[in-house]
Amino acid sequence: MNMDEEKTEKSRNAEREEEILKFWRDNKIFEKSVAKLAPRGEFIFYDGPPFASGTPHYGHLLASTIKDTVPRFWTMRGFRVARRWGWDCHGLPVENLVEKELGLKSKKDIENYGVEKFNAVARQSVLRYADIWREQIPRFGRFVDMDNDYQTMGTDYTESVWWAFKKLHDKDLIYEGFKTMHLCPRCGTTLSNFEVAQGYRDINDIAVYVKFELSGQAKTYVLTWTTTPWTLPGNVALAVGKNIDYVKVQIGEEKLILAKTRLAVLKQEYKILEEFKGTDLVGKSYEPIFDYYKGQTLKNKENGWKIYAADFVTTEDGTEIVHIAPAFGEDDLRLGEKEQLPFIQHVGADGKFKKEITDFAEQDVKPKDDPTRADVAILKFLAAKGSLFDKEKITHSYPHCWRCESPLLNYAASSWFVKVTALKNKLMAENKKIHWVPEAIGKYRFGNWLAEARDWAISRSRFWGAPLPVWRCEKCGKLEIIGSVENIKKHLKPRNRYFVMRHGQSENNVAEILSTKPENPHHLTEKGKEQVRAAAKILKKEKIDLIYVSPFIRTRESAEIIREALGFKKEQVTVDTRLSEISAHDFNGKSVSEFQTAFSSLAERFSKRVGGENYSEIKNRVGGFLNEIDAKNSSKNILIVSHEAPIWLLTCAAANLSEKMSIKSYPNDFPKNDFINNAEVKSFDFVPLPHNENYELDLHRPFIDEIAFDCSCSGKMKRIPEVFDCWFESGSMPFAEWHYPFDFAQGKPSKNFFNPKPGLLRKSKGYPADFIAEGLDQTRGWFYSMLVLGVALFGKAPYKNVVVNGLVLAEDGKKMSKSLKNYPALLPTIEKYGADAIRFYLLSSPAVHADDFCFSEKGVDEVAKKVLGRLDNVLAFYLLYADKKQFSIFNPPAGRAGFQFSNKNVLDGWILTRLNQLISEVTTAMENYELNKATRPIADFIDDLSTWYLRRSRERIKQPTTKAEALATLSFVLLELAKVMAPLTPFFAEYLYNQVGGKKESVHLEEWPAKDTQRPTTNDQQLLEEMKETRRIVSLALEARAKANIKVRQPLALLKFSIFNPPAGRAGFQFSKNKDQLLQLVKEEINIKEIVFSKDLKEEVELDTNITPILKKEGDYREVLRRIQELRKEKGLQPGQLAVLATSSQIAATGLLQEFENDFKRVASLEKINHGVLSVGDFELR
Repeated sequence: MNMDEEKTEKSRNAEREEEILKFWRDNKIFEKSVAKLAPRGEFIFYDGPPFASGTPHYGHLLASTIKDTVPRFWTMRGFRVARRWGWDCHGLPVENLVEKELGLKSKKDIENYGVEKFNAVARQSVLRYADIWREQIPRFGRFVDMDNDYQTMGTDYTESVWWAFKKLHDKDLIYEGFKTMHLCPRCGTTLSNFEVAQGYRDINDIAVYVKFELSGQAKTYVLTWTTTPWTLPGNVALAVGKNIDYVKVQIGEEKLILAKTRLAVLKQEYKILEEFKGTDLVGKSYEPIFDYYKGQTLKNKENGWKIYAADFVTTEDGTEIVHIAPAFGEDDLRLGEKEQLPFIQHVGADGKFKKEITDFAEQDVKPKDDPTRADVAILKFLAAKGSLFDKEKITHSYPHCWRCESPLLNYAASSWFVKVTALKNKLMAENKKIHWVPEAIGKYRFGNWLAEARDWAISRSRFWGAPLPVWRCEKCGKLEIIGSVENIKKHLKPRNRYFVMRHGQSENNVAEILSTKPENPHHLTEKGKEQVRAAAKILKKEKIDLIYVSPFIRTRESAEIIREALGFKKEQVTVDTRLSEISAHDFNGKSVSEFQTAFSSLAERFSKRVGGENYSEIKNRVGGFLNEIDAKNSSKNILIVSHEAPIWLLTCAAANLSEKMSIKSYPNDFPKNDFINNAEVKSFDFVPLPHNENYELDLHRPFIDEIAFDCSCSGKMKRIPEVFDCWFESGSMPFAEWHYPFDFAQGKPSKNFFNPKPGLLRKSKGYPADFIAEGLDQTRGWFYSMLVLGVALFGKAPYKNVVVNGLVLAEDGKKMSKSLKNYPALLPTIEKYGADAIRFYLLSSPAVHADDFCFSEKGVDEVAKKVLGRLDNVLAFYLLYADKKQFSIFNPPAGRAGFQFSNKNVLDGWILTRLNQLISEVTTAMENYELNKATRPIADFIDDLSTWYLRRSRERIKQPTTKAEALATLSFVLLELAKVMAPLTPFFAEYLYNQVGGKKESVHLEEWPAKDTQRPTTNDQQLLEEMKETRRIVSLALEARAKANIKVRQPLALLKFSIFNPPAGRAGFQFSKNKDQLLQLVKEEINIKEIVFSKDLKEEVELDTNITPILKKEGDYREVLRRIQELRKEKGLQPGQLAVLATSSQIAATGLLQEFENDFKRVASLEKINHGVLSVGDFELR
């Protein structure tokens, strides 16, 4: 539990859920649900990976519940639904957190701190809360494989991302371009258009009217308007609309030019001197206000500070004369390229004025704490120079960084793009095939976004991300796109050839003891010497140049035999302590078996030390040795003589294997056989690939940046510094999680999960997804990136059905905030109500239909009581009367047929019909992915089951003659209900299924109930209508009782009602053959003796409220019986358990209990009644 989470007393619901969770884990129920027979094939689900940089919250719970409910449903429908967890590891969110923790404020700070150290901290921080997620996500009831997870920072994942990039480049869908994008100066990188769309907010800003003096026309000014004064030092042109009407006006001694339609901006008196079209202004020169670049040599300088025509000039605001700064606007840049204007970028990527802007050098142009600070400084400068005409405050929508919330700058920069515009028509066509819930999201929000889609900027000038696999020659500029690690190896030639040999058999080998100190006197045996001599014959053929050897006696003796056989000089043999045997001094001189039993597995040897070092540390020392000697030598054949474990780990370091892959490289029969035998010689390939400090393949910066290739021009090819936009990575998830196409191409198990290309007799696997789900914000994030990459790579949409959820807000409508404490803490709420109550509450909310939703604990409480609590009461009643020895309708004793529903009782027929209706409604809703429409029928059914079926069946269940049939019906209904509820409330469904006696190990291994099974029923619709009408009559009659202030326990003689004279607008109703039973229900529920039909009633029902003495006595009888039953409940007595009742003299004086004494004894299970013996109180059970 988090430190800030308040402690709550754990409810019985929560305790029960934890017991069930343990049952699932111990018995591997999830794994069994995936492994069981799937006659309908595979149902593909993609799970969007979350960040683990924080703990789960209600938003995660909502998304997780949706992602859990749908796969559970389709599993029960006969599909296999694999569910694999993933982690989103890269990007600005992580970097921002790390910067904050390290106290870094800019990219420059990161570079000074060190990219390697920064990324190491980022890697550690990514999964900081992973253990909490692994605990809490299953606690929410979710079935998902979190052990075999994927991580977007993994090398395999990155390699698949590289493959995708190269594939798109080969299709001419990737290009490098110089465009105006939005730059976050705080993060020092540009953002994609859909990232920008997430951060717009209204701000107060300053707009200025600026006077540019025409060259050669003293005091004649062109009047412009801008909302970004900080861009004015980069001005190189003005733009007008060629067909717009402009005027020259005089104000005092000055002449101003502006659009005729914008004269209202002039607050002083003016005189119109001249009218003309914009074309008359084109070509005129003006004097730059800022002269920082006037004396510098600029390309296209001769075209600068002139007026040009542009079609983007509008008549909506300003003066209809636009200030042009090509480095800071899309239209500006386009005009600059068209007219070959000079390019001035007076602001750096850090968001500060450059040094040459001497009046404002190093000032932030749009600081987060005061966005108008630079604009005010520019305004003052303009005023001092006489160039300011006017200023005004404006409120407008302005883009901010979606992570650090800094104002963004419109900034021309180089980036790598996916050519989305070339795919637009295909994307829109594929989107029409997708089933969106709600439909409007896909049709309008997402569809409109696709219609206006621009090319996607996928590169970021950052550090913690998958690096772009682009190498550029420093000399000729040639590009090389790398699509795999193997592709890197082809560009890197091995410097040397390597051979390893384990020492020959030694005395400690024969004694089967561990010898871990160099000075131990364990020499080679005669057999060992012969083994080494045999190895020397093999090595002679390999033309060995150098020998490196461990300092141990047995290895030095082995190397000496080889040296003599090869005729080497002693200086050709080098002793290196890094090749030593494992330092495990606790076991030095002890048996090998003792050492082996100190570890539970080979994996434990990588972390556990026994008096020295573990395998990870050995791997690091031998890895350091290998990389060092490889750099020192060139074109050499090198022999390394060492010990079994160091040699194995040396080969692992040479291949840059992770711990997991290192273990896989060891013989399967560990520890029976060794990786290498005494005096055995093996060769291995070594190319220094990018690796981290643990000698594991690591494609991150700065390791990848150290890889350089030779270019055909004799220049060096080095990687460009950018990393991928993390959305490109997450959009690669369908194939990258399986390391496609590499694992598939190598025949590894992943081919069983992903192969998007169908064959002649083979369907595609793992693509597209049948279902995905995420929040509304992902329409321009994961949904979009996945669609673009899926269509570009595989030709069709990567998903078929999408459920879009809205935001979970606090009850006050605000964002949930820990500081405001405006929402109930998550874990205490689970402990108070259980996860199922929250799940059902969220699934029934508008949030599952993309609407924002205000979370209320009262709503959870209502579900806990009115849905789950009510059903729990039904179950408790069933268990109270169910005879465990009685044969089950599913498992009858040998020789007895299973129970058959007779449907003689109308209540049984009705509840079975309602059950069938429930199954149909929930099935339809789930098939349509409308989860909120699946919850309402369940809540209604439980209400009907509890407040009508069970209420009216209690006496039947208590009676020996009707008990079996009623309980059989109730048992069947509860079991089927458990199946229907299983996807939505998995804990309670499991509990219900188990308590009622389900056949299988778990309800989650059951099949989904068919819409129309063989359960016999009457005419379904007719029966439902009849019962509905019956309950309506009961409701009207109870209202009449309430108006007359007569309790239901008081019997009445007569109820009149008319089904032939309904209210206006309501059709008449006729009961069928069930009339007698239905009317009997009305009598029992309303407590009346007789029902009479009448056509002449003013109201639909009319009660005879006359209470005769006989009716009064019967009412008193019922009241006393009710009181006795309450006492039995308070005492905790079981049905049939006898008790003695004592009464007061006042009660005895009424004579009621004496008159009906035998009835009271029978009905209330009383052994004896002692009349008039109490001095305090009216009744007492003993």
